[in-house]
Amino acid sequence: MQDRNPYSSPRARVQDADGDGEYGEIRIFGAAGRLGRVRYLAYSLVMWLLFSLAVGFSAAAAGQEAALFVTAVGYIVFFAVAIMLTIQRAHDFDSSGWLSLLMFVPLVGLIFYFIPGTQGENRFGKPPPPNSVGVIVLAWILLLLFILGIVAAIAIPAYQEYAQRAQSEQSQ
Repeated sequence: MQDRNPYSSPRARVQDADGDGEYGEIRIFGAAGRLGRVRYLAYSLVMWLLFSLAVGFSAAAAGQEAALFVTAVGYIVFFAVAIMLTIQRAHDFDSSGWLSLLMFVPLVGLIFYFIPGTQGENRFGKPPPPNSVGVIVLAWILLLLFILGIVAAIAIPAYQEYAQRAQSEQSQ
């Protein structure tokens, strides 16, 4: 006869799937886990820059047909990775990954940049690791590019109008 109860709880030592660390693992090409705001912003910037460089180099090197092909393939890869990053970002504030579909609604997708993540562990795992200096610098670069774009959108037309008025006054 058996001297052990078959209905007792298991006695084997089972380790946590995420490991024993206090922070979760960053997975760029996966939908599991959590991703903080600054890292989400920095990774989005890097993806956009890589996509722009690939299209630019293909257009310069191989012509218009190659640029169209690289653009089509690049958009597919860009959106796939963007959806995975956005799912992880939604997990950070303890929300379902289905919320990531809001990134396709104009201006509504900005919520992923402003909603803070939950403190500590939530149902999607451990918190993301603290941001490194490189991640913070990339996030600031995106913010500065945004501000510079607004200033350029205002200043360039104003300067062109000023130059045209100065030229017309000079010719009279």
